[in-house]
Amino acid sequence: MQRNACVLTGSSTAVIVLACASMPRVEALTLRSELFADGLTSPVHVTAPPGDFNRVFIVEQPGRIRIVKNGSLLAVPFLGIEDLVAFGGEQGLFSVAFHPDYASNGFFYVNYTRRADGATVIARYRVSSNPDVADLSSAFVLLTIAQPYTNHNGGQLAFGPKDGYLYIGMGDGGSSGDPGNRAQSDTSLLGKLLRIDVNSGSPYGIPPDNPGGAWLPEVWAKGLRNPWRFSFDRLMGDLYIADVGQGQREEIDYVPHGTGGGRNYGWRCMEGDLCTGSTGCSCTDPSLTAPLHVYSHALGCSVTGGFVYRGPSIALQGTYFFADYCSATIWSFRVVGGTVSEFTDRTSELTPSSGPAIGSISSFGEDAAGNLYICSLGGRVYAIVASGTTADFDTDGDVDLADFSFYQGCFNGPNRRYAYLQCTVADFDADNDVDVADFAMFADCFNGPNRPPGCA
Repeated sequence: MQRNACVLTGSSTAVIVLACASMPRVEALTLRSELFADGLTSPVHVTAPPGDFNRVFIVEQPGRIRIVKNGSLLAVPFLGIEDLVAFGGEQGLFSVAFHPDYASNGFFYVNYTRRADGATVIARYRVSSNPDVADLSSAFVLLTIAQPYTNHNGGQLAFGPKDGYLYIGMGDGGSSGDPGNRAQSDTSLLGKLLRIDVNSGSPYGIPPDNPGGAWLPEVWAKGLRNPWRFSFDRLMGDLYIADVGQGQREEIDYVPHGTGGGRNYGWRCMEGDLCTGSTGCSCTDPSLTAPLHVYSHALGCSVTGGFVYRGPSIALQGTYFFADYCSATIWSFRVVGGTVSEFTDRTSELTPSSGPAIGSISSFGEDAAGNLYICSLGGRVYAIVASGTTADFDTDGDVDLADFSFYQGCFNGPNRRYAYLQCTVADFDADNDVDVADFAMFADCFNGPNRPPGCA
């Protein structure tokens, strides 16, 4: 292997002379879960404003949003609207989405069921002069949707990373078998994925490329039973919709970026890849869109959608994580050419090394650095941590000065430029700190006999 002499100067006066090894990208990694926050009440969503690397926001189903700031759970909630929220079973505060320009306008959006009647409410709030506390008086309701039953409320909000529009997941209205056929009805917002423009109109605008026609103007896709969790690949813009099944199948639907809306995912005629035999259905209708992935109730009973990993670990790039609420099984896969590839059961490696196992997985989450989290409805949030991947941080096929510059930015010292959550890939020894021990391993990637995992 060819080596080139390099002079690397750290923050101290020492000059370290190493041999740079040109080496291919290596995919080995160590994957684990770590307890991130405890003592929560029914956590159901984890997120962060764009570019905010020091805070993580956790939604509690009774009607609160909590902040973990620099590793500590703040006692005062960011938002507390328990008096507005119907909580219990499948009702509550479900998610928060920060405006893409949150840093300048302070807007964020919440999805909850209303205490008075169980209706779905999509409301906008603004942060107060205290960045860790929202302004309750700023509440502005964008959309209210009546709910005929207490279940199947959907609940996810997310801004499209490429178009900036707000997407809203709506369940079919509840009961069993969609008795009102609302998911297929073109006069109902239930059983749909909605897409609105919060930057125009009053109270919102309609994106010009929404499907329209016979569909209500807000509708982007239909034929969904209960899309409790959907997410976008923040890099590619692809959309993953985890739609909770009824009695036999759980499904994940997939929309590649740039292919537009207008899809019909088939419910109540189809449950995953099975025909339900419901009245008025044609399961061979070519206009129906088949799911990307399905699994039977032999493996679980309620899919919990996750995220495509875009955090600091090189080897995990493009990997979609998801789980089942009932079985607490965690899986991952990549999409290659429109099909599932590298399907992996991650349950064992993500089982905590101490404390209770991760159960009742209500949601996954993603922070500003692209790290992923797992919500346990019992009150805990876990971080998915990858370490020992490769010292080729920028994946250019060479461990060089650019990689050393990244390591310097992560090093726990006065010149640190990045938050730890951006730097887990540089924490070779997985001790939650990028320190001298990690530098010794980094140096081994150049010229040492004991190369760490992923360096050889």
